[in-house]
Amino acid sequence: MRCLTAIAILLLGVCLGRDACADESRASETNSADRARMNVVFILADDLGWGELGCYGQEKIPTPNIDRLAAQGVRFTQHYTGAPVCAPARCVLLTGRHLGNAEIRSNLSAPKVLPQFDEGQYPISAEAVTIAEAFREAGYTTGAMGKWGLGPVGSSGDPNDQGFDLFFGYNCQSVAHSFYPPHLWRNRERIVINENPIPGHQKQPKGEVRLEDWIGETYAPKLMIAEAEKFIEANRSKPFFLYLPFTEPHVAMHPPKDSVEKFPEAWDDKAYRGQNGYLPHPRPRAGYAAMISDLDGYVGRVMATLEKTGVADRTLVVFTSDNGTTHPRGNDPRFHVGGVDGEFFNSTAGLRGYKGSVYEGGIRVPMIVRLPDGSQAGTVEEAPSYFADWFPTLCDAAGLSRPANLDGESIWSVINGEPAPESRKPMVWVFTGYGGQVAVRIGDFKVVRQNLHSNKPGNWEVYNLRRDPAESQDIAAEQEEIIAAAKEILRRETAENERFPITIPGVTDVAATR
Repeated sequence: MRCLTAIAILLLGVCLGRDACADESRASETNSADRARMNVVFILADDLGWGELGCYGQEKIPTPNIDRLAAQGVRFTQHYTGAPVCAPARCVLLTGRHLGNAEIRSNLSAPKVLPQFDEGQYPISAEAVTIAEAFREAGYTTGAMGKWGLGPVGSSGDPNDQGFDLFFGYNCQSVAHSFYPPHLWRNRERIVINENPIPGHQKQPKGEVRLEDWIGETYAPKLMIAEAEKFIEANRSKPFFLYLPFTEPHVAMHPPKDSVEKFPEAWDDKAYRGQNGYLPHPRPRAGYAAMISDLDGYVGRVMATLEKTGVADRTLVVFTSDNGTTHPRGNDPRFHVGGVDGEFFNSTAGLRGYKGSVYEGGIRVPMIVRLPDGSQAGTVEEAPSYFADWFPTLCDAAGLSRPANLDGESIWSVINGEPAPESRKPMVWVFTGYGGQVAVRIGDFKVVRQNLHSNKPGNWEVYNLRRDPAESQDIAAEQEEIIAAAKEILRRETAENERFPITIPGVTDVAATR
């Protein structure tokens, strides 16, 4: 009997051992499969102009890390944001719906219309589907560090309810005007980082403007880039989607002193006193260059962490900007908003317009893609593309199923070196801010109309971007067919939006929007 019992125990042990081995084998296969899946790191600069990187022609501000990224990947020369300001650009990017269909079509402070919140922007709805949700449903760990702008904590636009397992940074764009803010958010927890925060807006009409007077205790960007590094390290053995909407070089301008001191004192013969908004700065040109230089440093740290953790060869890296550089303001023509000197840095590289405009300088942005296998290194791609394309593109890149209602088209094949299609979907902007503006790009032609909220809206304008990228010659008089086509596209592609209404003469006033 003892022998039978011993044999039974032995057989049971063998069976259990086989089951354990099978479980370990399955777990190993799962881990191997996870490790083989492609990660995505999407880096979004804030108000970075078309010409403000070395690889896009900048001559004064060194950007070696971003330039290296371009040398390792594909640099696009006709990539466009989804909108010329922060919140709607992020909405188009994350939801894949262009501005004619996007829920958010301009910046709007949430407390203005939703008094239960004390900060944040008007939220995207619970029904909105984001890229992060698609990745999380596919088994990816999802993280975001930086500036959100799509809804307060506790609203339907809360990043944790829009697909992100971890959010760390600014929920509110207005709070992000200070780089020494009172708090940041870790998911739904408000984290106090400065007992004596520095306001994002202040004037100093008289007296010496001193850098030290506008430096606080804890510099928020240092916390956010450190959090991004920790996220990569913690998820090295499983697939992840990491969204990094950094705050630089959006003003207020107060980078650390050592960053400012990298640049020549001879650049600045006049202090900025806050007369065009945001904070004073004793050396505004050096201060602005320092912010772009710091942004470049963050990109370098992200790439170094990918290499150190051994995941660079299975990580797709995208770098772009949410819109063009900041625009002039009438108070003092020597400076743009916040003390930026766009002319000194040739920030638009000859393109017309700035942030807030649907002309090229407001919406054409740098865009670089580094493939995991290093293929297509040093490629320059002229095919037009824009933010609405990223949702389908990243789905194709990671092998995810796409939602049915996306407005963009995948550029994954173009990124991988295949010829661009001879034609693509028209690109659409229905921007309700800055006076109300619309634009449609059809092939090489771009149709624009401005001041739609005024009693005297502007005329239809047409530009041939291949011949005239500076939009200096309006050829509307000879392009009636293109205008008619643009009007039909806008009629078809402009959904009604009660929160962000707009009337487009000859379009939405003659046919019901869908």
